Amino acid sequence: MPTPSYTLDEKDLSILRILQKDSKLSVRDIAARINLSPTPTHERIRRMEKQGIIREYTTVVDRKKVGKGMMVICMVALNAHNKKTAGKFIEEASRLKEVVELYNISGDFDFMLKILAANMDEFHEFFVNVLSEIEGIGQTKSIFVMNSIKESHQII
Repeated sequence: MPTPSYTLDEKDLSILRILQKDSKLSVRDIAARINLSPTPTHERIRRMEKQGIIREYTTVVDRKKVGKGMMVICMVALNAHNKKTAGKFIEEASRLKEVVELYNISGDFDFMLKILAANMDEFHEFFVNVLSEIEGIGQTKSIFVMNSIKESHQII
């Protein structure tokens, strides 16, 4: 991630907070909330987009309402620790629609996957016939999420 060539000031941070809560707001609405005119507000937003501070605009979907009520955190340890094995795993796991987040971690496991499924049967089918078929997996540990206490994409 490139380092911004300028320092974020309080107006920039305010814009980011507003966009994280509702990215559908117009520039005019954002400008009114931060007491700045629309043109400089728009310029600030564009600058943060170009710098990669704002990576994308997206919609947060309620997973349960679209039939993905089961969340599983799956820890994966590879059987070999080299660039080729890790690269192949990352490439294949990244393509799986059931894997919504993928992290390279330290400790006893190499990767942590956040997996969504409709139910235990669907997860089992995915785990046995898809995930475990990826070459290079040595060990896994699945943790079944009982309840989501906090889920947020807001970092500022």
